[in-house]
Amino acid sequence: MRFYLISDNIDTAIGLRLAGVMGTVVHGREETLEAFNEALQDETVGILLITELAAGEIQEEINSHKISGKLPLVFVIPDRHGWRGDKNFITRYVEEVVGVKMNE
Repeated sequence: MRFYLISDNIDTAIGLRLAGVMGTVVHGREETLEAFNEALQDETVGILLITELAAGEIQEEINSHKISGKLPLVFVIPDRHGWRGDKNFITRYVEEVVGVKMNE
């Protein structure tokens, strides 16, 4: 099984290609959804990486796939500009699940 990347920018794609991760650059919802569905059909893909902005285009489809429990595993990653979303999302998630506020 291999990694595969769906990126909204060429810089992230080139950086990960240097690490041996192949992928595609997409623009807009239609291209992103097409690349996502192709990656899901490829049985050699075990882990699918998708940049944050690209993931935002197809969030419902990503959530649906994650709930299904099927391969590939899907991970949303930051691009070269860094994480744009809530930087404390993991801490908040743990606090919600455990019910205990964590010190920062």
